[in-house]
Amino acid sequence: MTDRILAMADDPEAAYDAAADAVAAGQVIVLPTDTVYGVGADAINAEAVQRLLDAKQRGRDFPPPVLVAEVPMIRALAEGVDERVTALAGAFWPGALTLVLRSAPNLRMDLGDRGDTIAVRVPDHDLTRELLRRTGPLAVSSANVHGQPAALTAQDAAAQLGDAVAVYLDAGPGTGPLASTIVDLTGTHARVLREGRITVADLNAVVPRLIEPDEPDEPEEPGGSPGSPEPARADGNEDGSA
Repeated sequence: MTDRILAMADDPEAAYDAAADAVAAGQVIVLPTDTVYGVGADAINAEAVQRLLDAKQRGRDFPPPVLVAEVPMIRALAEGVDERVTALAGAFWPGALTLVLRSAPNLRMDLGDRGDTIAVRVPDHDLTRELLRRTGPLAVSSANVHGQPAALTAQDAAAQLGDAVAVYLDAGPGTGPLASTIVDLTGTHARVLREGRITVADLNAVVPRLIEPDEPDEPEEPGGSPGSPEPARADGNEDGSA
């Protein structure tokens, strides 16, 4: 197992190449992020995403978010990128904010039972974004078996995920355990699905009255307006988006 854990400080190029090759082959990798360690796969490869879900022992009712290297890339994944999205992205990306948006009509990503929504984030981690530039968008969830604590080191991830992962990128301890804040922007009113590092006060300081005082800000099961598809579901901090 130890031969699958690659220390990025020793030979970053070799680590990037091994991870990129694994992603291209439809395999699952573990990567550092700016929150907890993540388990990732090619977001466009449905079989690879299923391997990610299988590694976590998790069903398709928990579709993983998609991480991208640059803010402009969200326009290829989502529609309805309005002033709220651009303001929040400008203030908090790269960073610990996951946005649930309406997916682009012709988006070819089978991430699970996500309806017509997609959760996206630009991580604030130089090594992660460099990897994303080489692989393209990755479906990424916290590196742990469903129901277990998220991994803060590559070794923690390996202890849980074992041979289900082809390559573990070791960049030292993560900065968790507090994960990203998840905001659903698919309805008329924005809703916080999980409050993490970025608070409701932080969000409202950028977009005034984005989250109304009477709106719930604790983690809960997302569900769109009556008659609308359910937004991409997000787990709690111990088993959710990285």
